[in-house]
Amino acid sequence: MASLTFSQVYTTSFIESWSNLTTILTKPLIAAVSGYALGGGCELALMADILYCTKTANFGQPEIKLGTIPGAGGSQRLTRAVGKARAMDLILTGRNFDGVEAEQWGAASRTFDTWGDLMEGALRTAESIASYSMVAVKAAKKVVNKSQELPLREGVEYERKLFYALFGSQDQKIGMQAFVDKKNPVWSHK
Repeated sequence: MASLTFSQVYTTSFIESWSNLTTILTKPLIAAVSGYALGGGCELALMADILYCTKTANFGQPEIKLGTIPGAGGSQRLTRAVGKARAMDLILTGRNFDGVEAEQWGAASRTFDTWGDLMEGALRTAESIASYSMVAVKAAKKVVNKSQELPLREGVEYERKLFYALFGSQDQKIGMQAFVDKKNPVWSHK
């Protein structure tokens, strides 16, 4: 990247396609970080719907040390995850933070002691999500993502519209009937 010019990065929309991870993927994206996730790696991890890591994982936006700033949404996502004051500290100093801090600050959902535990936890979560109604999972992901873009009132209205729409799905009928019958639902699609 050191030799790239403004013209090159601007005309090629350098790293712009990374943002597609948050809009094109309708299935949940689980990131599992063990080791270093710095700069672009941290930005990619923050794009995930669920971020798991080991306690010793190492995150950071050290771009300030290179004479630049995060360019793939790191300043925006990190600020939303950990708050303005902490994001300012991390981005302006280029200081790294570990998995324990990531979980405490809200950037990571869970931490694990070992890589093996991390993989097991991430796969268990993926299996759990995959066992639910695909249409409900997609709707849930969509409303949570909209909460980051819309004011509260508009977000609640958007959520309610999708909630109502799910009453037209076969999966909602199956799920409600299973609840009444005190049985596990068997979804029509996964």
